[in-house]
Amino acid sequence: MTQTPADPQATLIDGKAMAARVRAQVARDVATLKDRHGLTPGLHVVIVGDNPASQIYVRNKVAQATEAGLASVKHELPTDTPEADLLALVARLNADPAVHGILVQLPLPPQIDEQAVIAAIAPEKDVDGFHVLNAGKLATGGDGLVPCTPLGCLIMLRDRLGDLSGLDALVIGRSNIVGKPMAQLLLREHCTVTVAHSRSRDLADLCRRADILVAAVGRAHLVQGDWIKPGATVIDVGMNRIPAPEKGAGKTRLAGDVDFAAARAVAGAITPVPGGVGPMTIACLLKNTVTAACRQAGVPVPSPDRSGDA
Repeated sequence: MTQTPADPQATLIDGKAMAARVRAQVARDVATLKDRHGLTPGLHVVIVGDNPASQIYVRNKVAQATEAGLASVKHELPTDTPEADLLALVARLNADPAVHGILVQLPLPPQIDEQAVIAAIAPEKDVDGFHVLNAGKLATGGDGLVPCTPLGCLIMLRDRLGDLSGLDALVIGRSNIVGKPMAQLLLREHCTVTVAHSRSRDLADLCRRADILVAAVGRAHLVQGDWIKPGATVIDVGMNRIPAPEKGAGKTRLAGDVDFAAARAVAGAITPVPGGVGPMTIACLLKNTVTAACRQAGVPVPSPDRSGDA
């Protein structure tokens, strides 16, 4: 899609509206599972400590899960919880057949090894999609649970572009949570995928070739407007706090990894920050919980779609 004088700004990809549609479908699926199979998907969220941002995330996750009809439980542990105690809780949740999804909110306090905790979660209940077995299934074409943020990005891309086959895609960032799984999902869609990172050369030139650009590097306004290919679809995963003097001394605001105002003048479509990828992440967590519950119970997902098979 090429920009025209009549269309000087990129279309906004409304993550809030799309997430609302995903949550509504989850609620319908949950109601069907209860009616047909007596199955209520159970999501248990564990938080250690009092990190303010984590508290907000967990509160939103639990509230949206409950609203969609899931059996949602929050486990709050003090900041000084020993690693052994957290692992013991995970083991109890693994053994509970009423628990279909387990999420341990990151980051964890320094005395706890995050990788050890992720590895302890039963892969079939790992609704974050971080376990090495789920990562391996994604890389090899299996049916593991997919990390929520990349899954949300893919749903938005499919909604915007339809068939992604043959498109050039650039993922900026190589984290295990977003960058690597995003690249794997785009490969499954038959895109030609490049992964850029802190040691990549000529990043601006790589961006200018991309029909799809996913920025997930955690650097505010790294991607400039003149780096964008005209008509490209831009998914901005970045959530960065930057000074906002217009709001008063010491105030901040959220900004993405892309210079939004400049990029919108060139791109065909772009996600805003906030209101883009963030809402889809929680919606896909609920979607993953339904998928996990159905697989554990041996029943079909009531409304299967391609994004659920991603």
